[in-house]
Amino acid sequence: MIVRKLNECRDSDRLVSSETWDSTRMLLKDDSMGFSFHITRIFPNTETHIWYKNHLESVYCVSGRGEIETTLDGKVYQIEPGTLYVLDKNDEHYLRAFDQGLEVACVFNPPLTGQEVHDKEGVYPLLVEGGS
Repeated sequence: MIVRKLNECRDSDRLVSSETWDSTRMLLKDDSMGFSFHITRIFPNTETHIWYKNHLESVYCVSGRGEIETTLDGKVYQIEPGTLYVLDKNDEHYLRAFDQGLEVACVFNPPLTGQEVHDKEGVYPLLVEGGS
């Protein structure tokens, strides 16, 4: 059985940060579950370009408000507590957080190894354990 506490994970190398978000990676590839699980905070009044070419992601909004805009068709979807969105087609998008920011729970397949950050295209590289 795996048991982890969010605050303990945030006080470790499981917390990965960027300019517009931080992500606490609570479950990773080396846990051998076939997916990874993260609690991510999107900072207030920010926009993040994301395009997971190598991963599928499911996102559930825990708190805050924002929106997601898909680049393919320009559709905008409002995000608020209780909203689930699924990037089931490697959807390129912009994620915007409003005044309070957002806190979301995320599941990735394939699982992340833990240190991934977005590249210039908004992509997480497909890493194997050991970082390469």
